Amino acid sequence: MNINALKNAFKDCFGQECTVYTSPGRINLIGEHTDYNGGFVFPGAIDKGIYAGIRLNGTDKVHAYSMDYDEQCVFGLNEEDLPEKSWARYIFGVCREIQKRGYSIGGFDTAFYGDVPLGAGMSSSAALESTFAFALNDLFNLNIDKFELARIGQSTEHNYCGVKCGIMDQFASLFGRAGHLMRLNCATMEFEYFPFNPKGYKVVLLDTVVKHELASSAYNRRRESCENACARIAAKHPEVKYLSDATMAMLNEVDVEIPAEDYMRAEYVIGEKQRVLDVCDALERGDYKTVGDRMYGTHYGMSKLYEVSCEELDCLNDIAKECGVTGSRVMGGGFGGCTINLVKEDLYDAFIATAKEKYNARFGHEPKVYDVVISDGARKL
Repeated sequence: MNINALKNAFKDCFGQECTVYTSPGRINLIGEHTDYNGGFVFPGAIDKGIYAGIRLNGTDKVHAYSMDYDEQCVFGLNEEDLPEKSWARYIFGVCREIQKRGYSIGGFDTAFYGDVPLGAGMSSSAALESTFAFALNDLFNLNIDKFELARIGQSTEHNYCGVKCGIMDQFASLFGRAGHLMRLNCATMEFEYFPFNPKGYKVVLLDTVVKHELASSAYNRRRESCENACARIAAKHPEVKYLSDATMAMLNEVDVEIPAEDYMRAEYVIGEKQRVLDVCDALERGDYKTVGDRMYGTHYGMSKLYEVSCEELDCLNDIAKECGVTGSRVMGGGFGGCTINLVKEDLYDAFIATAKEKYNARFGHEPKVYDVVISDGARKL
């Protein structure tokens, strides 16, 4: 798929020319399940995203065509117009969240496609939300700042897609900068760009080809566990607003007051905050061994404490260790998707070959391989 194919599809559907907008998916080097706990995340935008051709149509209706699904959907802009198709709800939700903030928008025609692998933990949904939030902001001259555009995408997930996600995915999609990762404090929304071009290393994603569904109760249950642990700690320490504000000493004070499951979830989150800070410090020193060690630490925590890994992800993580890969961990919400791997270039070919062979022998198919290029965020093309 390419931009010319998108423009042709739009013209075939609507008989007009269009303006093209794009927003990327993202990786997250470290800092998982910390965003909704007020902690740090360390994402970067990637060279895969959602591409949408859009033209205002002067009506109060949206005519949308998904090239990937080869489906069309027409819907209005009032709450009762919620479309049945799940992919259309992301666009509808963005429109409604813009309106809820007091801005006026009208109908438009759109055709769109994505090259972010679905279900691989690279946040195709946030890329979709960010594309339309950015585009509508531009086309209707709304002058909404990028932070609020990110919140519009997040609110779309919460209110129209059933996922109580944090802000990281939408933030990364909108604020991405080529050659840089971003450390975001999800409590204060303060962020800093860090140059990321590790000489002698490659960043590669290995896709289990196991699809996860973040709207499932498992994701939301973990958030509830964190909120419960945080509330218990805050009762003794009022300065704790988010779980990431807490220390292990504070968590141990309420050990007997909370379920063991809630304790494990909180232990992971508190440890993950420190791992992010350790990685930022290590990158400034060029210390990739520490970066890799912390990535393995995150995988252990997500597998054993937060329990969002799975047999396939753990297998790929074990293979990475066996092959001498510097760092490897599950990336994204979990329950499938990808591992993100920091690999020395001279080990890369052997690692990929071994991973394909051993994974195929165990699960009957090879993992998909995605090399990562850190790229710019939402923009008009």
